[in-house]
Amino acid sequence: MINPREMRRLMRQLKAKEIDAYEVIIKARDGDYIVEDPQVMYMEIQGQKMLQVVGEMKKVEVEKEEEEELYTEEDVQLVMQQTGCTEGEARKALEEADGEPAEAIISIMSKR
Repeated sequence: MINPREMRRLMRQLKAKEIDAYEVIIKARDGDYIVEDPQVMYMEIQGQKMLQVVGEMKKVEVEKEEEEELYTEEDVQLVMQQTGCTEGEARKALEEADGEPAEAIISIMSKR
């Protein structure tokens, strides 16, 4: 067992300091890991920076958000029929109009 005085000397050599953290979040591909009320030590050893995190860890699964389509293929076809524009122009106009076909048609017609 290291006595407290030796521990302080060692900590000074390692350039270690405690970070007053209330939560540590690790973002990983398979989800997030959260450590609440952790003990966090920051150290610099031979130019390398290290963090040591001690505490109770829990995993939080990340839910993949499904992107909601702003418009349908029918909306694209409607804009194309009403304006005579290309599919690309119709899609761009619908995106700019937040998926509203009437606004997309008006936008294309006003540019002509």
